[in-house]
Amino acid sequence: MNIKPLADNVVIKATEAEETTKSGIVLTSTAKEKPQVAEVVAVGPGGLVDGKEVKMTVSVGDKVLIAKYSGTEVKIDGEEYTILRQSDILAIVE
Repeated sequence: MNIKPLADNVVIKATEAEETTKSGIVLTSTAKEKPQVAEVVAVGPGGLVDGKEVKMTVSVGDKVLIAKYSGTEVKIDGEEYTILRQSDILAIVE
């Protein structure tokens, strides 16, 4: 199945959360935080959103930093994705 976001929506797939801290402590699955770095899987066309012109500045394959509790999580074909607005993306990670 293919996901095609509308307007200024972006589909991302979270990267794997780290399983150890910098000091070497191994984390259990309940202690892991939701990762904030994700990869862009699909990008909407932009256009007129709420009466304002929106130009899409992210593209497929970009690594992005997202707000902690943003977006809507969906599961398609066994894969977990998050759909959010471009404005919920904080930065592009280079």
